[in-house]
Amino acid sequence: MLNKTDLRENLSIPVSDDAGQIEVFQNQTLRPILKLQNEIFLMLFKDYALGKISDFNFLTLEKKLNFIEQSLRKDHTLKNIFIGMTIGMLTAEEMEVYISGKNVFNKRIITMLTERLKSQMEK
Repeated sequence: MLNKTDLRENLSIPVSDDAGQIEVFQNQTLRPILKLQNEIFLMLFKDYALGKISDFNFLTLEKKLNFIEQSLRKDHTLKNIFIGMTIGMLTAEEMEVYISGKNVFNKRIITMLTERLKSQMEK
């Protein structure tokens, strides 16, 4: 039977000797989850954006990027959905690490997700 970690792509992100537990968890756990869930994150965000701004697809790239940043900074419901989608892919062992620093990890999840969504907006 597959487990959650079997679904994730193994990313070749070098881990320096002085990397802390937070950075290691981010690069070995959170980044692969964000990559795995990317298509779903993008679909959900586009649906959200069109619900807020019906002509979102016709905005300039600059306005789209600004909307992404503002939405993920200010809309707590949206942030919580994305965080929930991410932590739902954690194993029990990973959840223990996440709980030990959830505020830091939540901030990193949203920061990485913001950059990921921005990089995929059509020019």
